[in-house]
Amino acid sequence: MQGLMLHCGSQHVTLDQLRQVPTPAPTASWRPVPHHQIAEHVLEEAEKHGCRVASQDYGLNPSCSKMFGVLRFHPEGHPEYTRALGFRNSHDKSLALGLAAGLNVFACDNLCFSGEIVIYRRHTVRIEIASLIGDAFSSLSVQYERLEQNVVRMKTMAVTTDEARLLIVRAAEMNAIPGSDILPVLNGFRHPSHQEFADPTRWNLYNSFTDQAKTYSPARADQCYRKLADIFGLN
Repeated sequence: MQGLMLHCGSQHVTLDQLRQVPTPAPTASWRPVPHHQIAEHVLEEAEKHGCRVASQDYGLNPSCSKMFGVLRFHPEGHPEYTRALGFRNSHDKSLALGLAAGLNVFACDNLCFSGEIVIYRRHTVRIEIASLIGDAFSSLSVQYERLEQNVVRMKTMAVTTDEARLLIVRAAEMNAIPGSDILPVLNGFRHPSHQEFADPTRWNLYNSFTDQAKTYSPARADQCYRKLADIFGLN
């Protein structure tokens, strides 16, 4: 799973460091949300929904005006999966508050932001961060379960080498991957670097794509994951 990738001089920080970032004064039509409040509300909602937090990752750009984060957690009764919620925020009106959730989440400071489910809210005077995140968690439970069911389904779907070739070429035609990566993805499927991906299944083909995507720039990887979600029916 992709997590938080930081570029452009941004740095990883702790939750305590987020609490030290001052929040600008609101205006008549704009109400900035403190960076730390978003992280804290996400953590609170995870606990309310019986989710054990596995990891927290936060980042700030050099001016501290933009914040990015990825929270991974284990839902009660589902130890085989780690769900994730990515989020971003700004204090300079450059970004809407964003939440992305799914089994593959990508959040980085070059403003690429994606996942199977994405929610955006502008910083208007009507923004209510607590209810927004609370509602998101309530609605995402069903979405997470659907995504996990898709993974189980993909693990049972055998794929021949010829079928893999066709799907990889289709991915290149859709610009999910560059044409030069057709052979690397195919070779990764036929000769995976990890034994757990040795079976020729649709899931392991998907992982060959995502393994190759680790070599991409953040913007290119973001595009790849969006296209793959369509190709593999994860949306």
